[in-house]
Amino acid sequence: MNRKRFLSSLWAAGAVLPALGADMDPGPGFKRATLIPPYLRPGDLIGITCPAGWITQQEIQPAVSLLEQWGFRVQVGDTVGKKEFTFGGTDEQRTADFQKMLDDKNIRAILCARGGYGSVRIIDSLHFAKLAAHPKWILGFSDVTVLHSHLSHVVNIASIHSKMCNSFPEDWSAAEPQQRDSLLSIRTALTGEPVKYVFEPNPANRSGTASGALTGGNLKTLESLSGTRSDISTAGRILFVEDTGEYLYSIDRMFWNLRRTGKLSGLKALIIGGFKVKPDDPGDEFGKTLQEIILEKVKDYKYPVCFDFPCGHQKYNVALKCGVKHRLKVSSDSCSLMEVI
Repeated sequence: MNRKRFLSSLWAAGAVLPALGADMDPGPGFKRATLIPPYLRPGDLIGITCPAGWITQQEIQPAVSLLEQWGFRVQVGDTVGKKEFTFGGTDEQRTADFQKMLDDKNIRAILCARGGYGSVRIIDSLHFAKLAAHPKWILGFSDVTVLHSHLSHVVNIASIHSKMCNSFPEDWSAAEPQQRDSLLSIRTALTGEPVKYVFEPNPANRSGTASGALTGGNLKTLESLSGTRSDISTAGRILFVEDTGEYLYSIDRMFWNLRRTGKLSGLKALIIGGFKVKPDDPGDEFGKTLQEIILEKVKDYKYPVCFDFPCGHQKYNVALKCGVKHRLKVSSDSCSLMEVI
């Protein structure tokens, strides 16, 4: 039997979530299978909504056009075009719009329109029971890390860390190759084609091969979730992180948080994506590079570490399936990350 059909049948039969509601935190030590949502086919419906920052109808049109060129239908949510200060509508409006898409059986995937800030303000008001019964892909990155982490720990459904509507170019023909590759990787991930990324090695990498389910996202957001019911579990997994606009001392502090909470000790591997670092104030330099900060925190562990993976707040930001098993190979000659089928 096909793997994802088998998991779906288990889920439908109640074998995956015995006596547990989809909104209930299973508690420490409880493990259950991660469900892979059905992959999309031409004609399937993708919803677009704003769980965090605001965006205009005009700004999402390049995304709508490209998704339709790929053969999908698009349903634009009520929050697109709304603005409540920095948010795409009030907390209540964003909650209602996202809940509506979670519950709609006809919507097969939800693409978050943009990041910014705001997902944490609505996460505890969302209910995932209908998503558990009819799983679908949720896509986005940055602030959407809140959703990825919650889906991973509480709901146990895979999701896709990817670019959002505000990253689609108005003129596809003028887009840079890395930007195009990043967006095309969304289609690859959504339609079930196994992903494989080959990228250049960094001299600071630590070589090795490891397999495990992917987890992670924006580092600052992950730190803010520490100790909450949405906090990620990293044991036996490949952790990937990225961030933007942080000072080196702040990155050092966040990696101490990962180490002191035990999130670095049981990893299979560590992937460092794009980091846009704020320059130190003159005369108040931190004194360590990004690579030195990270390698210091993992010096007691033997798993592979790779830098400069193409994800994060940059044009080269490929789609990653959170909760899905991958194999990472790191050597002095090349690096690769591929989905394990």
